[in-house]
Amino acid sequence: MDKGICIVSVAPIRHEKSDKSELVTELLFGESVNILEVDKNWTKIKMHYDGYEGWVDTKQIKYIANEDFLNRKINVLNKTFSYEKTKDGEMLLSFGSELENQTLPLKQNDNIRTSIISVAKEFLNVPYLWGGRSFFGIDCSAFIQLVFKIHNIKLPRDSYQQGLIGEKLSLFEEKIPGDLAFFENPEGKIIHVGIVLEDNKIIHSSGKVRIDVLDSSGIFKEEINSYTHKLSFIRKVI
Repeated sequence: MDKGICIVSVAPIRHEKSDKSELVTELLFGESVNILEVDKNWTKIKMHYDGYEGWVDTKQIKYIANEDFLNRKINVLNKTFSYEKTKDGEMLLSFGSELENQTLPLKQNDNIRTSIISVAKEFLNVPYLWGGRSFFGIDCSAFIQLVFKIHNIKLPRDSYQQGLIGEKLSLFEEKIPGDLAFFENPEGKIIHVGIVLEDNKIIHSSGKVRIDVLDSSGIFKEEINSYTHKLSFIRKVI
C-alpha cells in the first residue's frame, strides 16, 4: 500500500472530500499515513499513529517509498512552537510534529507524572477546536493524546477510546496527579477527558485549555459557580 507523510505544519483531515466538510482530526508535520484512495485534489488516508481515516488535500502530503518509510528515524517535537529547517525551508511547527534525522533535547524529569503535568500546562490557553490536534487549536482528547505522545505513550484519538485504557479506579479519593478523568453526557456516553492535577484540580480543553476544580460530581467552573461536566470515572494509564 502506498504511504505518505504530511509536509505542512497542520493538515486538516475531513469527513468528506470537501473544504466544507467536518474536520475530524489533524495530521501534523512529518506524521505518516497509508494512502487509501486518490480523487484529484483529495486523498483518503489512514493515519499510522492512531488509525484515524479521512480526506486530506492531496497537496499537503507527499508519497514516500516503502524502503524510505522503513528506514525513517523519527523524533517527536517536544517544544510548544519551533521554527525548524525542513527540505522545503524553515517552518513553524507544533508540539507532536515528527522530525527526521534530528536529535531533540529530552525534557529532563525523573518523574513521568510530573513531566506530563508540566507539558500539559504548556498548553494553557490554547483555543479549543473541534477536531484540532495541535498547539494552534485542540480538542479535549487530542490534548491528552499529544501530551502522552511527547512521552512516548500512544493513546487512541477519542475520549471514549481512551476511557478503555489502563486501570479504572474504584474511589475518587484514589486519584493522583497524572490520572485521566472521564466525563459523560445524560445518556452515559463518554464525551470529555482531562488530566488530574493536585489539590482537586483538572486541566482540560473546554473553550480553551484551562484548569478547573474537580470533585466526585464533576468539573466545577468557579467563574459561573456551576458544574460543566459530569464525572463518570477516573483511570490510571501510567
